[in-house]
Amino acid sequence: MTSEIPSIHDQPIVSEFSDVFPNELPGIAPVREVEFNIELIRGAEPISKAPYRMAPIELKELKDQLQE
Repeated sequence: MTSEIPSIHDQPIVSEFSDVFPNELPGIAPVREVEFNIELIRGAEPISKAPYRMAPIELKELKDQLQE
């Protein structure tokens, strides 16, 4: 039994957006032993939660580091 390895160029998205992809592609990602997915609830929205509070000195340090 010979299984044909699919080419990355056979993927519809690569053909449709060929100007984005380089001419030489390393190939399709290998098949993983473990596959998983995250089941979403239709109509659910991300939880909106305020960031945790910081001491003023910590907040100043964070802002300084982000400015660098």
